[in-house]
Amino acid sequence: MAAGRSGKVSAGKSKDVDAGAPPVDLSWDQVLAEVSGPGEGWLNIAAAAVDRHLADGKGDRVAVRWLGRQGRREVTYGDLSDRSGRAASVLTQLGLQPGETVAVLLGRVPELYTAAYGIWKAGGVYCPLFAAFGPGPIRARLDISKARILITSDELFARKVAGSRDALPELRHVLLVRDGDTAGLALPEGCLDFSALLEAARSAAPVATSAASPAFVHFTSGTSGTPKGAVHSHSAVLAHMATGREVFGLGEGDVFWCTADPGWVTSTCYGVIAPLVCGATALVDEVDVEPRRWYGILADEKVTAWYTTPTAIRTMMRYGAALARSYRDNSLRIVASVGEPLNCEAVHWGHKALGVPFLDTWWQTETGAIIIANAAGEGRRPGSMGRVLPGVRAAVMQCEDGKPVEIETPDTVGELAIRLGWPSMFLGYLGEARLNGDCFRDGWFFTGDLVKRDAEGFFWFVGRADDMIKCGALRIGPFEVEGMLLDHPAVAEVGVVGKPDLLLREVPVAFASLNPGFEAGDALRAELLSFARQELGAAMAPREIHFVAELPKTSSGKIMRRALKAKAFGEPEEGDLLPTLPPCPGRFDKE
Repeated sequence: MAAGRSGKVSAGKSKDVDAGAPPVDLSWDQVLAEVSGPGEGWLNIAAAAVDRHLADGKGDRVAVRWLGRQGRREVTYGDLSDRSGRAASVLTQLGLQPGETVAVLLGRVPELYTAAYGIWKAGGVYCPLFAAFGPGPIRARLDISKARILITSDELFARKVAGSRDALPELRHVLLVRDGDTAGLALPEGCLDFSALLEAARSAAPVATSAASPAFVHFTSGTSGTPKGAVHSHSAVLAHMATGREVFGLGEGDVFWCTADPGWVTSTCYGVIAPLVCGATALVDEVDVEPRRWYGILADEKVTAWYTTPTAIRTMMRYGAALARSYRDNSLRIVASVGEPLNCEAVHWGHKALGVPFLDTWWQTETGAIIIANAAGEGRRPGSMGRVLPGVRAAVMQCEDGKPVEIETPDTVGELAIRLGWPSMFLGYLGEARLNGDCFRDGWFFTGDLVKRDAEGFFWFVGRADDMIKCGALRIGPFEVEGMLLDHPAVAEVGVVGKPDLLLREVPVAFASLNPGFEAGDALRAELLSFARQELGAAMAPREIHFVAELPKTSSGKIMRRALKAKAFGEPEEGDLLPTLPPCPGRFDKE
């Protein structure tokens, strides 16, 4: 089998670096030697990303620069080491055992870093939750993860968790991060003040975890009806450091801004871990996408590397290139995108407006770090996913006689597979041995993404092999949405598929048949949409609901999603209904 591109981990700083030349091999043992702990087999993300810098005499450097709605705050590596050590003491005193899960439901606030690194120092498993989800999805994730402790805010606890607390017997403690509006109020029953506990605690050193010890779990919506918790180990920090250097060139003096929501795996890997393990400053903005504010941040905070999503890029594009060009005098040397394929127009627009082109990257929750990326110079093709990064093997696979076979012929569509051995590859799904077997075969992880690879080694996304809906950077499982809609007494059967959207690429839409006694119409449609938003949250709820007398089904009784997708697309219900994303021809030439 042909190996993927491999190479050394470097920290190039120039906007004009040509990364098209074949690099040398990457040694994961050398990366491990940089960050491993004092004992044999000892590896802990908190020690590698934070405490290691104190040992080098760099505790006064800024680790996190937080921009709030009404102020700013800087946290040094020394501050973060102390605060996370205190958090570890608090968690341990509350009975947390190594390997147990602590869920964190917070916005983009400094306490997120204290919580995450405190959990790792205590030997716990960090489980961030997406604040835009409704009570239903959050309750499901807390239940599946068997979270022992939840760290959240007063407001999020009241809106998302309080109503289901009694249905979560594994959840022993709730710690609240209080702000200026809630600090003087009485604590809700059964909750503790996280900040007060930190102030009273003594800082503890990290416990002795190994590369194989579980470190964090991220949920990804699945095709089985329930969300899947992908578990990652402390060895993931090796890939975060390697890709932080290789893709973004991160090192001391860099200001790295990852705009991902804390609930997404991108935030954990490239907002929390990667910039710090590389010794850079992580910029955190509390506010969601506001183009004028974002342009000002890029310029005023001297951001050198920026990681965002196509949805955010398209939102900024709508404000026009003139506004962007007014901030063209910036410190950016690389801007990259994640979450869905980035079209050619956005790549070129970034170069014209900001002086640097957006570079697309590809990875999944399961891979735990960037696997494929466009690089500077001749190492990029607008519209492509990019090339395989150093230290990774990737292949285009097809099934022949029941066995997966690597396809060498260029431009042939198959399923993207990653060879095991990548240090951030997930350990498996929580309690789902069957699913583990489905995606791990013959030493490969099968991603479910259909791709093709050209003669120069660039991968191009074609579509999904399953029914997942790619809504912006969020991957939505139709079964989870359907299950919640079926809880409404009016709904007899329902099918959810993705519909094309100019901003988000796809949005979920539902087709429902009704139980007797209910009448289809605008009033019921509005009721169902409101019910879905309340239970699922705006991010997951369907944007449209269409009533049908009967859902199309196969002879075995399964819903024909291809037929529903054709309805959503406004296409005939026959033939190959998989939408494709045509590649952009030619190279990207700098102006």
